[in-house]
Amino acid sequence: MRFATLKNNTLVIVSKKGIIPIERLGFKGSMLDLINSGVEKIERIKNSIEEINNENFIEANSFAAPITNPSKIVAIGLNYYDHAKEAKLDIPKSPLVFAKFNNSITGPTDPIIIPKEITKEVDYEAELGVVIGKRAKNISKEDALDYVFGYTVLNDISARDIQFGDRQWVRGKSLDTFCPIGPVIVTKDEITDPQNLEIGCEVNGEILQQDNTKNMIFSIAEIISRLSHSFTFEPGDIIATGTPSGVGFSRKPPIFLKHGDVVKTWIKGIGELINTVVEV
Repeated sequence: MRFATLKNNTLVIVSKKGIIPIERLGFKGSMLDLINSGVEKIERIKNSIEEINNENFIEANSFAAPITNPSKIVAIGLNYYDHAKEAKLDIPKSPLVFAKFNNSITGPTDPIIIPKEITKEVDYEAELGVVIGKRAKNISKEDALDYVFGYTVLNDISARDIQFGDRQWVRGKSLDTFCPIGPVIVTKDEITDPQNLEIGCEVNGEILQQDNTKNMIFSIAEIISRLSHSFTFEPGDIIATGTPSGVGFSRKPPIFLKHGDVVKTWIKGIGELINTVVEV
């Protein structure tokens, strides 16, 4: 199933038949409430779609970020071979982990807002977002994907001058609107192999990133397993799994986002983000 949240906070299913509010299927609550409701409840919702009359479907509306209140956003740096190479850094021996704050979350068509007084080097990073479905602690790599709720598109927007100036990554990655996600969360049963998804990013129609998740250094299962031995994942937590090569700061000359740029981020089989850059 493909779950989304509209800008009026309505939780919906995006199906081949159309868009249907989940409350018409007997569920009231947010995306996080839905994730916490468990597999059996979600399966009942899925089965009930076939019984819904056409008049229950609604017209498409503007999508918001599918989830805005995870307990944490965990991000992985340098997780594609070519990206580590372009950054002129050694292949990491273990996942490079940092955090993004919830205030960075924004919707799939919302603006990326650049506060020009504090940053002039803002970069794009197309990433596969993994949404955790149940509490995970000390789990094996073999069992790790059982703890996934679904997958989404994410752009790890980065203020490089802040990131490198601070010599740690959290502030430069956590400015308001620096984590566009959406437009949907696709449940794991619909993604045959999350390690074989085409991913990319373009700015003003020019493709700057294009790769496949099979080229990750650390797989999704390995990331979840390793990190679960350090801290507990909670339902709704988001993992940003790293970006492919082609980021702006590594280009010669560098490409940084500027006012009016249109950034399109996509993952085949999931969807796309289209965000306009606004300097303030």
